Amino acid sequence: MYMEKRFNKNYIHHQKSHLADVLKEVVFGVEDGMVSTLGSITGIAIGSGSAHITILAGVVIIAVESISMGIGSYLSDKSEEELDSRKIEEEKEELKDFPEEEKEELRQMYIDIGWSPDLAQKMSDEAAKKEDLILREMVVHELKIPYPQESTSIKGGLYMFFSYIVGGLVPLFFYLILPVKQAMPLSIIVTMLGLFGLGVSTAKFTKQPIFKSSMRVVIMGGIALVAGLIAGIYLEQ
Repeated sequence: MYMEKRFNKNYIHHQKSHLADVLKEVVFGVEDGMVSTLGSITGIAIGSGSAHITILAGVVIIAVESISMGIGSYLSDKSEEELDSRKIEEEKEELKDFPEEEKEELRQMYIDIGWSPDLAQKMSDEAAKKEDLILREMVVHELKIPYPQESTSIKGGLYMFFSYIVGGLVPLFFYLILPVKQAMPLSIIVTMLGLFGLGVSTAKFTKQPIFKSSMRVVIMGGIALVAGLIAGIYLEQ
C-alpha cells in the first residue's frame, strides 16, 4: 500500500524559491556593492574632504559597476549555458553514431555509482530503448549537466544589477544628507551592520552557522575598507 510521504518544509530542497536560482548573484551583488562602494568612497572622502566629490564618485562607481557586474553575470552564465548546450548536442551525435558503445559506457557508469552489474545491465538496456531517457542519463551522469536545461542568464544578470545598486546605496546614503566628517563613521558602521545582516540572511537560507557566515562577510568587507582608508590617507598626505 502506498504511503504518503511527509515532507519537512524546513528542508531547502523541498522549498520552491525563485531566489535559490539566483542566490549567488544576489549575495555577490549586494556584498560587492556595499564593499567596493564603501572602500572607494571612504578613501575618496578622506583624500578630498569634499562631500560633492565623494557623492559624485559614489554615484559613478555604482552606475558603472552595477551595469558592468550585471552584464558580466549575464555573459558568463550565457557562455556556460551555450557550452553545456554544445556538449549535449555532441552527446546526441555520439548516441546516434555509436549506440552500443554509449550503452556500454552508461552501464559502466551505473556500476561505478554502486549499482550491481546485473541491475546496471538491465538499466542501460532499458534506457537504450528510449532516446530521450538515455540522453538524459548520459547528460546527467557523464556530462554532469542538469537536464533539461533552464536558462537563468538574463534573470541572473538583472538580479546582479539591482542587487549591486541596493548594496552600493547603503554606504553612500549618509553622504547625501550629512557633512563628510559625520557621514563617514555612520557609513562605515551601517555598512558593516549591513554586511553582517547579509551574512545572517544567507546563513538562514543555506542553513549554515549564522555567526560564522556573518563574520566571514564582515571580514571581507573590512579588508576592502582598510584598503580604502590606506589609499585615502596616502592621497591626503
